[in-house]
Amino acid sequence: MELKTNAALIIIDQQKGILHPRLGRRNNSQAEERMLELLSHWRRTGRPVIHVQHLSRSEDSVFWPQQAGVEFQERFEPVPGERLIQKQVPDAFCSTQLEAALREAGIGQLVIVGVATHNSVESTARSAGNLGFDAWVVEDACFTFDKADFYGHAHSAEEVHAMSLGNLHGEYATVVGTATILKND
Repeated sequence: MELKTNAALIIIDQQKGILHPRLGRRNNSQAEERMLELLSHWRRTGRPVIHVQHLSRSEDSVFWPQQAGVEFQERFEPVPGERLIQKQVPDAFCSTQLEAALREAGIGQLVIVGVATHNSVESTARSAGNLGFDAWVVEDACFTFDKADFYGHAHSAEEVHAMSLGNLHGEYATVVGTATILKND
């Protein structure tokens, strides 16, 4: 992978609510550390950073705007010069200015991290690929939760994560690890 000088780091839904115990068991306990490594690298190299914040329409959501869960975790607070995209559905491109902002800035390469792998990360990466962006999903800088399938069969967060990455890799995005991104810069 060749990391372009204007590759955008897209950090999805790193809000306080994602840490709520009611979401259940998760995978990738080191995911936040990997995200912070990438964020630090992007800031150090002056590349664009885009923070995506989910504002839920559902009052029982951990991202409902009227409570603290909607706020960014302190360690992921945007700094001046970084773009904020607010969304109401999993896909960060849907009904937002994300695509227009990327096109206007001439950004074609996206490095996507955050939560949840099977939800907002997958949805955003699918749209990125469909829109013609060179999308990269960083597998160790994302996480998800245990989830039952349509038929009621339980799957571990590791299985859900792996299937979601499998859905993306080669068709909508390229899946890589943090070390691959950092060593190719």
